[in-house]
This record gives sequence, C-alpha cells and structure tokens, in this order.
Amino acid sequence: MVEKAELLRVPVFVDLPDDQIAWFIGQAEELRLKPGDTYFRQGDPADAMFVVLEGQLQARGEIGGETVVIAMKPGDVTGVLPFSRMKQFAVGARAVTEARVLRFPSSLFPDLVQKMPEQTQRLVGLMSDRIRETTRLEQQRDRLASLGKLSAGLAHELNNPASAAKRATSQLRDVLTKIRDASHELGRRDLTAAQKSEIEKLEASFVQSSEVPPDPLAVSDLEGHIDSLLRSHGQNDLWQMAADLARKNVKPEALESLFAILDSDTARAALVRIAASVEVATLLNQIESGTSRISDLVRAIKEYTFMDQTPIQNVDIVKSLETTLTILNHKLKRGVVVQRD
Repeated sequence: MVEKAELLRVPVFVDLPDDQIAWFIGQAEELRLKPGDTYFRQGDPADAMFVVLEGQLQARGEIGGETVVIAMKPGDVTGVLPFSRMKQFAVGARAVTEARVLRFPSSLFPDLVQKMPEQTQRLVGLMSDRIRETTRLEQQRDRLASLGKLSAGLAHELNNPASAAKRATSQLRDVLTKIRDASHELGRRDLTAAQKSEIEKLEASFVQSSEVPPDPLAVSDLEGHIDSLLRSHGQNDLWQMAADLARKNVKPEALESLFAILDSDTARAALVRIAASVEVATLLNQIESGTSRISDLVRAIKEYTFMDQTPIQNVDIVKSLETTLTILNHKLKRGVVVQRD
C-alpha cells in the first residue's frame, strides 16, 4: 500500500493537495521488484509513467549504435510523460536492488491533466528538462565523435613526420660512424695542404648544394655517369655512393679533381667522407622538416582548441583559415584542392 507521505517526498508531488495525491495513488499500480526484475523492455509500447519510491533501478539500451545506461533512484519519474510523443521505450529498465515503483497508465493522462493541473505543469517542465538534457548529451556525443575523428586524423598527421624524423635519426648514427672512420683514414695519410683544401672545398660545396635533378630519369642518368667514373678509377663497389651523390645533383666532373691529386685508396676515403657528409645534410633536412611539421601541428592544435574560448576577440582570418587547413590536412588529401587567392 502506497502512503500519501511517500508520494509527497517525490519532488514533482511536493505540496499537492491530499485529494489529488489520493486520486493519483488510486489510479496507479504499485510494482514490487526484486533485483534483476524488468518492468519494461526496449521497444515496448510507451504506455505508462513510473515513479520510483524505493530502491535502485537501471535503464539500459542501444541508441545510435552506443550503449546508454541511466541510473534511477527514489524520487525519479521516468517512462512516458503527458504530451510526450514517445511511442516506444528507447531503453529497457530493471531493478538493481529490491524496489517499489508506482506505475501510472498513459491512458489516464487526459484525466490527470484535468484533475491535477499543477502536477501536469511540473511534469511538462520535467519533460522539457529531459529534452534539454537529451539534446545536450547528443551534442556532447557528436562533439566526442568529431573529436575522435579529428584525433585519428591528427595522429596520422603526427605519425608521418615523427616516423620520418626517427628513421633519419637512426640512419644518422651509422653515417656519423662512416665520417669518423673515413676521417681517421685520411688522418693517417700524409696529405698536403692543397689536398686537404680540395677535399674540404668539394665537401662543403656538395653539402651546401641545393640543386635537385628535375626528375627521376635525370637522377638515374646522373647515377650511371658517377658510377662509371668511380669504376674507371677502380672503385667498383661504391654504387650506393653514386646513388646518394646523384640525388644531390653532384656532377661527375667535380669528382675528377680528387682522382687527379690523390691515389686510389686516399681518394676512396675522401669520397666516403664527402658522401657521408652529404648524407648527413640530407638527414638533418629530413629531421628539421619532420620536427617543423610536428611543431606546426602542435601550434595549430593549440590555436584551434582555444579559438572559441573568448566570446569576442580580434581574429586574423587568414591565419585562422590556415590553422584550420593544417588541422584538417588529412581530409584534404582525398581529392580536395585548396585554391588560395
């Protein structure tokens, strides 16, 4: 038996006249539930309003591909409400502990509106709060979904330059070892000042060179000419060096000066050091490019994240658009072309 005092403790029934409370109790059905008992299922017709009197209950269901769990306690009102357009229950509900629930059939809502007008207003307000909360949760879910997609794209964007920088750093250790060994080899030889100067001059010019062959075919042709030159001077196993020098657009005739002033073994050591120095410069450029890309992304993320923190602010539109393009670069690769005026 439900006492009036029990219902008056429920927020939407507070201070209502005794006769209205008595009428409501008389029309409602008291449900006594044990743990695990279900009092409505997902997809069932939305034909009743429920008032939780005792115990803990839980509503659970799949909405939009996601599992939704709602905890209910004494004083909560759930189910369909007056003027609601709900046709079916979107979730199912069961008792977590022993519980008592008051079930009021929706078929009596017209009588409820007439006999309990103040109660009806409160329930409509409750429905409005429920709609606002549902809208807020949906917006939050959409934001989280968008954030998840954005995070995945940014992770991909960050991974590429990070992997390139890591790979270049790993290769750099081996190349520095080559430079050290070649320098030791040259140091053991009695080189004249002119010979040292020629080696250093070629090394500096190749490292600083910014010329790049126009296309892969030109690189391949240049690699063949360099390899032929090296073989003509007895260096038959430096094909990888020929490829590295070709990518820096080193001309074969520039290497002739080494063979003109150095014996074969010394020229080989000088070539190894020069080629290694060229490779160091290339790897450093790759590391700088990768870390700069990461830095640009981090800066763009900060600007993008705090862009809407202030209600009114001066905005550099071009910079903001560039920041947005940086953040969304992973989507631009899918056949999207950005034209800047």
